[in-house]
Amino acid sequence: MTEKAIVPILMGSRSDMSHAEKIGEALAEFGIAYEYRVGSAHKTPVHVLDLLKAYENDPRPKVYITIAGRSNALSGFTDGVVNAPVIACPPVSSSFGGADIYSSLRMPSGVAPAVVLEPTGAALLAAKIIALFDADVREKLVAKRLETANVILQDDRDVSSGDA
Repeated sequence: MTEKAIVPILMGSRSDMSHAEKIGEALAEFGIAYEYRVGSAHKTPVHVLDLLKAYENDPRPKVYITIAGRSNALSGFTDGVVNAPVIACPPVSSSFGGADIYSSLRMPSGVAPAVVLEPTGAALLAAKIIALFDADVREKLVAKRLETANVILQDDRDVSSGDA
């Protein structure tokens, strides 16, 4: 039996905690373990490397989720060091007209974190990756998809019957 997966949620600073908590809450709905950590690729690169080495030595399967805004080096830095998938989930900012998102999108060759802007979407992608080898998560994912579809179907019934 495969060990249960873990999702390290790496924040560039503690100010990203509210964003991280939304991801953690969504992961918990799928029964996926997660840990919050703080480290900056710019300010504490040795610390981030030490964190990533420890996770890479942990035999559990994992998907990393990184949260960093402005100049998001954390996502690319993490992806360049680890073998597991990395999902960048930068907090949306109005700074620079939102153009700081480009630091999460433009990566050098050989570095390929996925980018998902919504915290619940980042957790959903992590769950879909983990569901490839974890039947419990796969069942919860199927149930969540059906629940989401049922809301839309009910909305359609309400609208078409004039109950809106």
